Amino acid sequence: MAGGRGLTGGWGPASSALPYFVSLSPVSDRRASRHQATRQQIIDAAWALARERGLTGWTLREVADAVGMRAPSLYVYFEHKDAIYDAMFAQGYAQLLEAIDATPTTGEPLRVLRRVARTFLAFCVADQARFQLLFLRVLPGFTPSPESYALAEEVLDRLRRMLADAGIRGRRSVDLWTALMTGLAAQQLSNDPGGDRWTRLANRAVEMFLASELPERDAASRG
Repeated sequence: MAGGRGLTGGWGPASSALPYFVSLSPVSDRRASRHQATRQQIIDAAWALARERGLTGWTLREVADAVGMRAPSLYVYFEHKDAIYDAMFAQGYAQLLEAIDATPTTGEPLRVLRRVARTFLAFCVADQARFQLLFLRVLPGFTPSPESYALAEEVLDRLRRMLADAGIRGRRSVDLWTALMTGLAAQQLSNDPGGDRWTRLANRAVEMFLASELPERDAASRG
Protein backbone atom coordinates (compact mmCIF):
# COMPACT_ATOMS: atom_id res chain seq x y z
CA MET A 1 0.00 0.00 0.00
CA ALA A 2 1.50 3.29 -1.09
CA GLY A 3 2.17 5.57 1.86
CA GLY A 4 -0.03 3.49 4.19
CA ARG A 5 -3.14 4.86 2.47
CA GLY A 6 -6.35 2.82 2.47
CA LEU A 7 -8.79 2.58 -0.41
CA THR A 8 -11.46 5.23 -0.69
CA GLY A 9 -14.12 3.46 -2.69
CA GLY A 10 -12.94 3.64 -6.31
CA TRP A 11 -15.61 1.12 -7.26
CA GLY A 12 -18.41 3.21 -5.82
CA PRO A 13 -21.31 4.25 -8.05
CA ALA A 14 -20.51 7.01 -10.51
CA SER A 15 -22.68 10.11 -10.30
CA SER A 16 -24.85 10.89 -13.30
CA ALA A 17 -27.59 13.29 -14.20
CA LEU A 18 -30.85 11.47 -14.82
CA PRO A 19 -32.96 12.83 -17.68
CA TYR A 20 -36.42 14.17 -16.92
CA PHE A 21 -39.19 12.71 -19.03
CA VAL A 22 -42.60 14.24 -19.52
CA SER A 23 -45.42 11.72 -19.94
CA LEU A 24 -47.41 12.43 -23.07
CA SER A 25 -50.49 10.37 -22.13
CA PRO A 26 -51.56 7.50 -19.86
CA VAL A 27 -52.29 5.38 -22.94
CA SER A 28 -48.80 5.81 -24.37
CA ASP A 29 -47.31 5.11 -20.94
CA ARG A 30 -49.22 1.84 -20.65
CA ARG A 31 -48.27 0.85 -24.16
CA ALA A 32 -44.60 1.56 -23.48
CA SER A 33 -44.76 -0.38 -20.22
CA ARG A 34 -46.30 -3.40 -21.93
CA HIS A 35 -43.69 -3.23 -24.68
CA GLN A 36 -40.85 -3.11 -22.15
CA ALA A 37 -42.37 -5.94 -20.11
CA THR A 38 -42.58 -8.14 -23.21
CA ARG A 39 -39.00 -7.31 -24.13
CA GLN A 40 -37.92 -8.44 -20.68
CA GLN A 41 -39.90 -11.68 -21.03
CA ILE A 42 -38.06 -12.35 -24.28
CA ILE A 43 -34.69 -11.66 -22.66
CA ASP A 44 -35.57 -13.93 -19.72
CA ALA A 45 -36.58 -16.71 -22.10
CA ALA A 46 -33.33 -16.33 -24.04
CA TRP A 47 -31.32 -16.59 -20.81
CA ALA A 48 -33.23 -19.70 -19.75
CA LEU A 49 -32.56 -21.37 -23.10
CA ALA A 50 -28.90 -20.30 -23.04
CA ARG A 51 -28.44 -21.85 -19.59
CA GLU A 52 -30.08 -25.06 -20.74
CA ARG A 53 -28.55 -25.42 -24.22
CA GLY A 54 -25.66 -22.97 -24.42
CA LEU A 55 -25.50 -19.46 -25.82
CA THR A 56 -25.70 -20.62 -29.43
CA GLY A 57 -28.05 -23.55 -28.82
CA TRP A 58 -31.40 -21.79 -29.19
CA THR A 59 -33.44 -20.30 -32.02
CA LEU A 60 -35.74 -17.32 -32.29
CA ARG A 61 -38.66 -19.70 -32.81
CA GLU A 62 -37.88 -21.39 -29.49
CA VAL A 63 -37.78 -18.02 -27.75
CA ALA A 64 -41.11 -17.09 -29.32
CA ASP A 65 -42.65 -20.39 -28.19
CA ALA A 66 -41.35 -19.79 -24.65
CA VAL A 67 -43.15 -16.43 -24.39
CA GLY A 68 -46.28 -17.54 -26.25
CA MET A 69 -45.98 -15.60 -29.49
CA ARG A 70 -45.36 -16.30 -33.16
CA ALA A 71 -41.75 -16.02 -34.27
CA PRO A 72 -42.37 -13.05 -36.66
CA SER A 73 -43.81 -11.08 -33.72
CA LEU A 74 -40.35 -11.06 -32.09
CA TYR A 75 -39.21 -8.53 -34.66
CA VAL A 76 -41.53 -5.96 -33.11
CA TYR A 77 -39.24 -6.09 -30.07
CA PHE A 78 -35.82 -7.07 -31.45
CA GLU A 79 -34.52 -6.60 -34.99
CA HIS A 80 -32.50 -9.83 -34.98
CA LYS A 81 -30.96 -12.43 -32.71
CA ASP A 82 -27.86 -10.33 -32.04
CA ALA A 83 -30.13 -7.60 -30.68
CA ILE A 84 -31.32 -10.08 -28.04
CA TYR A 85 -27.71 -10.97 -27.25
CA ASP A 86 -26.98 -7.26 -26.95
CA ALA A 87 -29.78 -6.80 -24.43
CA MET A 88 -28.52 -9.83 -22.50
CA PHE A 89 -24.98 -8.37 -22.54
CA ALA A 90 -26.24 -5.06 -21.15
CA GLN A 91 -28.28 -6.79 -18.47
CA GLY A 92 -25.31 -8.91 -17.42
CA TYR A 93 -23.04 -5.92 -16.95
CA ALA A 94 -25.78 -4.00 -15.14
CA GLN A 95 -26.00 -6.93 -12.72
CA LEU A 96 -22.23 -6.88 -12.24
CA LEU A 97 -22.35 -3.17 -11.46
CA GLU A 98 -25.04 -3.88 -8.86
CA ALA A 99 -22.79 -6.50 -7.26
CA ILE A 100 -19.90 -4.02 -7.24
CA ASP A 101 -22.07 -1.34 -5.64
CA ALA A 102 -22.94 -3.77 -2.84
CA THR A 103 -19.26 -4.52 -2.10
CA PRO A 104 -17.50 -2.36 0.53
CA THR A 105 -14.45 -0.76 -1.05
CA THR A 106 -12.88 1.17 1.79
CA GLY A 107 -10.01 0.00 3.96
CA GLU A 108 -6.61 -1.64 3.64
CA PRO A 109 -5.86 -2.67 0.03
CA LEU A 110 -5.34 -6.37 0.73
CA ARG A 111 -8.73 -6.70 2.40
CA VAL A 112 -10.50 -4.59 -0.23
CA LEU A 113 -9.02 -6.52 -3.12
CA ARG A 114 -9.92 -9.80 -1.47
CA ARG A 115 -13.54 -8.65 -1.14
CA VAL A 116 -13.64 -7.45 -4.73
CA ALA A 117 -12.11 -10.71 -5.96
CA ARG A 118 -14.65 -12.79 -4.06
CA THR A 119 -17.51 -10.65 -5.38
CA PHE A 120 -16.34 -11.00 -8.97
CA LEU A 121 -15.72 -14.73 -8.78
CA ALA A 122 -19.06 -15.40 -7.11
CA PHE A 123 -20.76 -13.40 -9.86
CA CYS A 124 -18.95 -15.33 -12.59
CA VAL A 125 -19.47 -18.87 -11.33
CA ALA A 126 -23.14 -18.25 -10.52
CA ASP A 127 -24.06 -18.28 -14.21
CA GLN A 128 -21.87 -19.93 -16.84
CA ALA A 129 -23.87 -18.61 -19.81
CA ARG A 130 -23.60 -15.07 -18.49
CA PHE A 131 -19.86 -15.46 -17.86
CA GLN A 132 -19.32 -16.68 -21.42
CA LEU A 133 -21.32 -13.83 -22.95
CA LEU A 134 -19.62 -11.12 -20.92
CA PHE A 135 -16.02 -12.35 -20.86
CA LEU A 136 -15.47 -14.89 -23.65
CA ARG A 137 -15.85 -14.52 -27.40
CA VAL A 138 -18.19 -17.44 -27.99
CA LEU A 139 -20.59 -15.76 -30.45
CA PRO A 140 -19.09 -15.43 -33.94
CA GLY A 141 -19.70 -11.98 -35.36
CA PHE A 142 -21.41 -10.55 -32.28
CA THR A 143 -20.35 -7.06 -31.23
CA PRO A 144 -22.18 -5.26 -28.44
CA SER A 145 -23.71 -1.90 -29.22
CA PRO A 146 -21.94 1.24 -27.97
CA GLU A 147 -24.68 1.69 -25.36
CA SER A 148 -24.25 -1.83 -23.99
CA TYR A 149 -20.46 -1.76 -24.15
CA ALA A 150 -20.48 1.46 -22.13
CA LEU A 151 -21.55 -0.65 -19.14
CA ALA A 152 -18.50 -2.89 -19.61
CA GLU A 153 -16.32 0.22 -19.78
CA GLU A 154 -17.88 1.45 -16.55
CA VAL A 155 -16.83 -1.79 -14.83
CA LEU A 156 -13.25 -1.29 -16.07
CA ASP A 157 -13.28 2.36 -15.00
CA ARG A 158 -14.33 1.34 -11.50
CA LEU A 159 -11.53 -1.23 -11.42
CA ARG A 160 -8.96 1.37 -12.53
CA ARG A 161 -10.08 3.78 -9.82
CA MET A 162 -10.04 1.08 -7.16
CA LEU A 163 -6.51 0.01 -8.12
CA ALA A 164 -5.37 3.65 -8.30
CA ASP A 165 -6.59 4.17 -4.73
CA ALA A 166 -4.21 1.37 -3.75
CA GLY A 167 -1.34 3.06 -5.59
CA ILE A 168 -1.53 0.70 -8.57
CA ARG A 169 -1.79 2.31 -12.00
CA GLY A 170 -1.32 1.39 -15.63
CA ARG A 171 -2.85 -0.87 -18.21
CA ARG A 172 -0.46 -3.70 -17.40
CA SER A 173 -1.81 -3.95 -13.86
CA VAL A 174 -5.42 -3.87 -15.01
CA ASP A 175 -4.67 -6.57 -17.59
CA LEU A 176 -2.98 -8.72 -14.96
CA TRP A 177 -5.90 -8.39 -12.55
CA THR A 178 -8.52 -9.25 -15.17
CA ALA A 179 -6.46 -12.20 -16.41
CA LEU A 180 -6.15 -13.57 -12.87
CA MET A 181 -9.81 -13.20 -12.02
CA THR A 182 -11.35 -14.38 -15.29
CA GLY A 183 -8.80 -17.19 -15.43
CA LEU A 184 -9.82 -18.48 -12.01
CA ALA A 185 -13.50 -18.23 -12.95
CA ALA A 186 -12.99 -20.05 -16.25
CA GLN A 187 -11.05 -22.84 -14.56
CA GLN A 188 -13.73 -23.20 -11.90
CA LEU A 189 -16.58 -23.38 -14.40
CA SER A 190 -14.73 -25.70 -16.76
CA ASN A 191 -13.15 -28.16 -14.36
CA ASP A 192 -15.03 -28.04 -11.06
CA PRO A 193 -18.55 -26.67 -11.62
CA GLY A 194 -20.34 -26.25 -8.35
CA GLY A 195 -17.13 -26.65 -6.35
CA ASP A 196 -14.48 -24.25 -5.12
CA ARG A 197 -11.14 -25.69 -6.26
CA TRP A 198 -10.19 -22.49 -8.07
CA THR A 199 -12.34 -19.83 -6.40
CA ARG A 200 -10.77 -20.67 -3.03
CA LEU A 201 -7.45 -19.48 -4.51
CA ALA A 202 -8.76 -15.89 -4.66
CA ASN A 203 -6.93 -14.69 -1.56
CA ARG A 204 -3.65 -16.20 -2.70
CA ALA A 205 -4.08 -14.68 -6.16
CA VAL A 206 -4.65 -11.25 -4.63
CA GLU A 207 -1.51 -11.58 -2.51
CA MET A 208 0.49 -12.56 -5.60
CA PHE A 209 -0.97 -9.59 -7.48
CA LEU A 210 0.01 -7.13 -4.77
CA ALA A 211 3.49 -8.66 -4.48
CA SER A 212 3.92 -8.07 -8.21
CA GLU A 213 2.37 -4.63 -8.51
CA LEU A 214 3.39 -3.18 -5.12
CA PRO A 215 6.73 -4.85 -4.42
CA GLU A 216 7.64 -2.25 -1.78
CA ARG A 217 4.57 -3.29 0.24
CA ASP A 218 5.54 -6.95 -0.04
CA ALA A 219 9.08 -6.17 1.08
CA ALA A 220 7.81 -4.19 4.05
CA SER A 221 5.50 -6.99 5.13
CA ARG A 222 8.37 -9.47 4.97
CA GLY A 223 10.66 -7.16 6.90
